[in-house]
Amino acid sequence: MQATTYFFIFLNLSLVLFEEPAVYPLPFLATSLIEVLCLLVFSVRLMHFAKVTPRNIFWKDTKNICVMVAILMSLTDLAVFGALRIYNVRSVRWSRIVRPIFLINFAESRQIRRAFRSIRNTFPEITYVFLLFMFSVLMFSLMALKLFGERNLQTAEGLPYFTNYLEIVFDLYVLVTTANSPDVMMPAFDFSWWYALFFITYVIINTYIFMSVFLAVVYNNYRKHLKVMYGGGHN
Repeated sequence: MQATTYFFIFLNLSLVLFEEPAVYPLPFLATSLIEVLCLLVFSVRLMHFAKVTPRNIFWKDTKNICVMVAILMSLTDLAVFGALRIYNVRSVRWSRIVRPIFLINFAESRQIRRAFRSIRNTFPEITYVFLLFMFSVLMFSLMALKLFGERNLQTAEGLPYFTNYLEIVFDLYVLVTTANSPDVMMPAFDFSWWYALFFITYVIINTYIFMSVFLAVVYNNYRKHLKVMYGGGHN
């Protein structure tokens, strides 16, 4: 029973790889039939659980309510999407975001639920570090706008360089991961190599200092809540 439940949960989650706009989409009829089969198995599993559980306990368990709501939402979205597709009206399968609920809320997923609860409890305690990090990114973005915004610099594609504040915030946010390094600083570096010091300072502060602190705070709080979960015996 447990292996069957996990198999259909995995099958349900993997549908996102084959539904539009996937790279290798399957026909809508095929994916919808697979999803209906998965939801049917989830419904049968829920009814079986209801048979072996006292009624007052079953209806007080929020996990069961979440699974039922997720099934109803998925079926409703599937029916609406199919009806709109018949009339060639484009829409979005918004119910995809509720599919992980099946992974978390079935009785077999106790360990996943503990990990998810620890992550949820960690969020409030890392908010202050994250806000401080974002404040640093915003301040550096403002400085970049003042330094480069009026120098008529251009990117390699010929686009204006660092003239829009929101685009600067996004570029510098990506720079924390070094994914766009050194491309993001080359127009400024070509203008004057002294401007490289701005980006070097930014990377040192936000990538090497803030990210290290952020990781330490996340790890320590997650481990603390995980110990509480295992010690408290929550399921």
